[in-house]
Amino acid sequence: MKTQAAILVEQRAPLEIDEIELPALGYGHVLVEVRATRICGSQIGEIDGAKGPDRYLPHLLGHEAGGIVREVGPEVTQVKPGDHVVLHWRPGKGINAKPVSYRRGSQVINAGNITTFQQFTVVSENRLTVIPENVDFEVAALLADTLTTGFGTVTREAKVEIGESVLVIGAGGIGLGAIQAASLAGAYPVIAADLLPNKLEKASQFGATHTVNTSNYDLVESVRNLLDGEAVDVVIDGTGQPAVLDQAWQLLGRTGRLVLIGVMRHDRQFSLNTLPLHFGKVLTGTEGGSSRPAEDIPRYLRAMRGGRFDPRGMVTHRTALTDINQAITAMRQGQAVHTMVTFPAAA
Repeated sequence: MKTQAAILVEQRAPLEIDEIELPALGYGHVLVEVRATRICGSQIGEIDGAKGPDRYLPHLLGHEAGGIVREVGPEVTQVKPGDHVVLHWRPGKGINAKPVSYRRGSQVINAGNITTFQQFTVVSENRLTVIPENVDFEVAALLADTLTTGFGTVTREAKVEIGESVLVIGAGGIGLGAIQAASLAGAYPVIAADLLPNKLEKASQFGATHTVNTSNYDLVESVRNLLDGEAVDVVIDGTGQPAVLDQAWQLLGRTGRLVLIGVMRHDRQFSLNTLPLHFGKVLTGTEGGSSRPAEDIPRYLRAMRGGRFDPRGMVTHRTALTDINQAITAMRQGQAVHTMVTFPAAA
């Protein structure tokens, strides 16, 4: 069986769209028909080589989607054919299966435990969580990372308490999920900072009580004015930029927490005096907000059913797989907050 896929063949180059041959299902493998997958900043980082040279080229991309299980491999018990699922990169329940590889003619195409920039994909069982059939596939894709990482960053990493001030720097992607989570957690104020007005407008729709356009205003001065000179309790940074981290560190109080969701390029550094760390100030990175998909996704769906929040308006752009390179360019230019690659139902 073949499927169309977007392939990373060379760093800092467009993805190649081509047909690949699906592998046979082995122990713990699941064949899933992808219906919607989000283009994440992490994939753009992979394309750009943010973490350094890529040793696995050529390979497939994508780690968050909504889809339908079509076939299961040996010993799979958590899902069955016909199940609607969230495809997520953080491990959940079930077998942690060996990553598969695909073929394009005689060429081997590498893949990890999950890839989603393709209509059909072979995924490790523990990267799937079953959801009700009435959940929109785009919402499923948001649950895979935007919400689970953003919410986990706020509740598990930053441990935000009611009435604490929260600043989220970078109001796209995961940042928007963190803004929504801070609002739900009872933070006040929830300040969103970004260079682009379209992202700040979206942040206001999803929980930001105040915004700072850092293309026009100084971040430190603006935030201090909003807080009447008081320090910020929690800063969540989605930029990974050393100069921005320096500003974030300045804004924090004696026991403030700076949590990094943005990944700094491998060839950059951030310098700070560590003395404040001995007196309660915190600097930490997060891996997916320490999310636990099998636990978190059902809880978030329950809150959605109860009317506590509705993430559907987070999606600003949609594209077909054949146009994914243009969509990635639009994301680089800041035109899109969340872009979904959508697939029609397979015949």
